[in-house]
Amino acid sequence: MIRCACALLICLCICLTPGDAAETGDHLPAMTFLALGDSYTIGEGVEAGHRWPAQLAATLRAAGTVIADPVIVARTGWTTRDLLSALAAKPPGRFSLVTIQIGVNDQFRGVAEETYDRDFSEALELAITYAGDRPGSVVVLSIPDYSVTPFAARLDRTRIATQIDRFNAINRRIAKARGASYVDVTASSRESGGDTRMLTADALHPSHRMYERWIPLIREEALAASVPTAPQK
Repeated sequence: MIRCACALLICLCICLTPGDAAETGDHLPAMTFLALGDSYTIGEGVEAGHRWPAQLAATLRAAGTVIADPVIVARTGWTTRDLLSALAAKPPGRFSLVTIQIGVNDQFRGVAEETYDRDFSEALELAITYAGDRPGSVVVLSIPDYSVTPFAARLDRTRIATQIDRFNAINRRIAKARGASYVDVTASSRESGGDTRMLTADALHPSHRMYERWIPLIREEALAASVPTAPQK
């Protein structure tokens, strides 16, 4: 998420998990899943299997959904513009389900709301393209509120929370206007973000326990949005 000299944000790896296979061993079309974002999507500080996209896929499989491993395009510290640059350099292809959660670093770095509005609109259009031009197959997740974490103890928590709300108002408006689904995880982050069990060692990023709380919020939207892709020849 946020790069700061005092923060333990040293993991800057992009994850491109090979999960775009569209056939299972039984030759049934699998749901394919692309997750776009920043440290919240890459799961800064948690094991790969504990990232929320991985947890979501595991939950859907347990319920009987045939789904490939998620392809994750995300990096700690990315702004929306950074995500756009990465996607321009290496377009990920077509997927049954696409999620996008981006914007906390725009807020942290002081990116203007007008700029975020423009960049998020562009990112969402790309997400829709990757979903086969089906807006209903895209799920937008809100930006969590890190103002409640111990990391923000010396920051202006009121200002952060207010700005997070304003950025979320932007991404919600754009998502609804384009027909994408929207999931609010901000309230959950505020309810338990001060609990150190819900955070990683850096006292900033969500732990696997926090991500577990997001899954029920995302699950039904993901199921409603997903459309199996045809088997690749």
